[in-house]
Amino acid sequence: MLIGIDVGTTAVKAALFDERGHAVRRFGETYTTSRPAPGHVEQDPKQWMDLVLKALIELSRDVSVKAIGLCSQVNTHVFVDERGHALRPAMTWQDTRCAADAATLDSKINSDDKIHWWGAPLPIDASHMVARMAFVARTDPETWARTRYVLAPKDFCIAALTDEVVADPMTNFGILDQSLDLIESIIALVPGAKERLPRITPFTTIAGRIRSGLPCAGVPVVTSAMDAWSGLFGAGVSQEGQGLYLSGTSEILGIISHERHPTPGVIAFATCEGLTLHAGPTQSGGASAHWVAKLLGHDVSDIFALAERADISHVPLFLPHLEGERAPLWDADAKGSFTGLTSATGPAELARAVLEGVAYSARLVFDRLRESGGRSADLIHHSGGGSRSDLWCQIRSDVLGKAIKRTAMSDAGVLGAALMAGVGVGLFNSLSEATKDFVIFDKVFEPNAAMSARHQARYDAYQLAYEQLKPLNRQFTHS
Repeated sequence: MLIGIDVGTTAVKAALFDERGHAVRRFGETYTTSRPAPGHVEQDPKQWMDLVLKALIELSRDVSVKAIGLCSQVNTHVFVDERGHALRPAMTWQDTRCAADAATLDSKINSDDKIHWWGAPLPIDASHMVARMAFVARTDPETWARTRYVLAPKDFCIAALTDEVVADPMTNFGILDQSLDLIESIIALVPGAKERLPRITPFTTIAGRIRSGLPCAGVPVVTSAMDAWSGLFGAGVSQEGQGLYLSGTSEILGIISHERHPTPGVIAFATCEGLTLHAGPTQSGGASAHWVAKLLGHDVSDIFALAERADISHVPLFLPHLEGERAPLWDADAKGSFTGLTSATGPAELARAVLEGVAYSARLVFDRLRESGGRSADLIHHSGGGSRSDLWCQIRSDVLGKAIKRTAMSDAGVLGAALMAGVGVGLFNSLSEATKDFVIFDKVFEPNAAMSARHQARYDAYQLAYEQLKPLNRQFTHS
């Protein structure tokens, strides 16, 4: 048996898998996210760990566990002391309070260096590790002085489970170059930053064993990866030309291509496990659906049935920039909006507009990924909580003009973490082999030509609306 755990944006999800890749037991519980001030989006790392331990207790009951893997949200950071205790709430990837520090750091780096390091002229944004370090060093010097490590959620949990502090290269891609070496000139921008970095090891390296007194004591834990790479394996993406669409709180889009064409706004990861992943995360996917559900007084599960009843001739245009936007715009000042409201617009039309707007934000990323990788995706593997709606899957297929192949296991990150654990203890020869043997699909969605034509016009309007509203949004943010 293998256990995979995903410390996500809203919940800890986990599953126990048998040797055929079937989820024998599942676990999922949410934790709180606080927003104490504009731009501040925080979580309590203790809640992550409490739920990880609860998951291990429930999943390991009366079975022998061979290995454990953890993945997590990326660009969420927790500052810990020598004993691994959190010194302050974790700043999540949605937190934009470090934007000014990020801009200052970014101004010191030229575009050519970024392309050399990362394969694309990516900005240092508010969620970058060095921006977080600079912010804490400037605003909370006492905490910075006590900080021993700055860790991602999964690495915080691995340290608590095993007393070993490690991290993987992809979670820390912002401070590593294409050869997976530390970018010394970036680290040097924040005095003391290098001393606070964890040791970097490959995904399938055994980080340590669970310490005595905890559930699954003695079981090996592998270093594993960030959510995008774990989800990549859990969605069965292992070949050139395959596309990835993970739909959770945000959307994570990707394509596998050995070509590299530096493209603003998206990430061309260093080649890892024989795969070159071009990817980009948006800021708001499932989070937009939850927002409109709350706005309309519904549970999020009701939104899809509501959207089914929409009169598409009265559906407004929605920009899902409720917390700014990440890829490919990287615009912390971006704002959400509805455009084209009329007296005929009702709750069903608003719900449908949100689903469509999220799909347009994904297409914007895929368009940049096509430039970065020099090709379109042949077929897009789709997973995540947002993939459970047939309506949303069909909208995405129509917007993208591509076939979408949905996984039977919605928690691709959980499965991917388990697969990495299996490779780490020798159950599989490689991650490529594991994905082919373990990942199961349940449905393929083909694009509807007429709906694709409708969405093309609306997608063009989506891009125009963002550009037209940009100066207004910036003025609104800074007034």
